[in-house]
Amino acid sequence: MPESTWKKVDEYAVQLLSLSDRTLDAALADSDAGGLPQINVAPNQGKFLEVLAASHRSKRILEIGTLGGYSTIWLARALPPDGQLISLELEEHHAQVARKNIDRAGFATQVEVRVGPAVASLRAMLDAGTERFDFIFIDADKESYPQYLELSLALSRTGTVIVADNVVRDGEVIDPKSKDERVQGVREFLARAAGEARLSGTVVQTVGSKGYDGFAIFLVS
Repeated sequence: MPESTWKKVDEYAVQLLSLSDRTLDAALADSDAGGLPQINVAPNQGKFLEVLAASHRSKRILEIGTLGGYSTIWLARALPPDGQLISLELEEHHAQVARKNIDRAGFATQVEVRVGPAVASLRAMLDAGTERFDFIFIDADKESYPQYLELSLALSRTGTVIVADNVVRDGEVIDPKSKDERVQGVREFLARAAGEARLSGTVVQTVGSKGYDGFAIFLVS
């Protein structure tokens, strides 16, 4: 099946199910204007995250990798009025763009964007005794995915859902000899998850406007 068909199906679903609006479009436009890389989730993937978090009745959400706040807005839409989302972003410029987008979406009081290396931010939360999260979305540098998993587990409770994006890598995830550090990071992440007694989950392959990739989804017991 040609990639053009994948994209057309995405476009069909987005239009049919009204998976975009002015707020989301503005977030993408401002991200583009700010020079941010176009690596945000697709609209149908964003809705998938919202539905997953909402069906889990998540009150506390952690996002590792903010970028321009596009996925953050989708996740924030799943929150109840007293819910909170903490998003971690390495780049100050990205965080500035994201905060503007998040504020315009109406989530200024529910979403906090913290700037700095995510591993350091996660460890700081643990040291501070931060309340555990109900839902965690990992979408940052793939080389650090193994560390993100370890620290996410420490910030989880029984019933927490952990979702990680971009784990298929155009199918390269099956190559143990890959010289791509991102592929090796994802492979180690999945191997650690497979060996973690507290985790039960799967990998779901995806195709569409973002190419060939996939999500890993785990439930913490």
